[in-house]
Amino acid sequence: SVAQLLAAWDRTPAFVQGRHLDVLAANPLAVALSPLFRPGTNLLRAVLLDPSASGLEHDREATAAELVAVLRRAAGPDVDDPRLAELVGELSVRSDLFRRLWARHDVRRHPGGGVYRVQHPQVGDLELRYDKFSVADAGDQVLVVYQAEPGSRSAEALALLSSLSDATAPAVRTA
Repeated sequence: SVAQLLAAWDRTPAFVQGRHLDVLAANPLAVALSPLFRPGTNLLRAVLLDPSASGLEHDREATAAELVAVLRRAAGPDVDDPRLAELVGELSVRSDLFRRLWARHDVRRHPGGGVYRVQHPQVGDLELRYDKFSVADAGDQVLVVYQAEPGSRSAEALALLSSLSDATAPAVRTA
């Protein structure tokens, strides 16, 4: 049902992320908004290790700090989780920033919402409000939905991006 919901939102970027900050499903507009939102992407790994991702984030270090604190909170109840150990190990080896942030022991819930600013290569600067909703009975999955202020430059840009993207079906990770 969540995949159907994503498919119905052809003018609203949205994706589902899992406990370890993996994108599990996304509609085409979310993927057009940012390659970070492609199913199969780990958001923290992309922000820390993908050089092309740093051009999309206005404040990469603040974004990484928030994601690390959210991951640490997810680790709380299950420190022996093999997937978590693998991700923390990989990022510890490959990212000085991750090591520094992980050592701070910051713990944070997923923020319920905020503002996402992105400089998109096709439609320019966008400022979008996002909201996060827990997916019931889905094991710490979160639905993330973006929207622009009606009538704003960002709303016009988002509508243009929607017309440029293939908004016919959601992308869903199958593995």
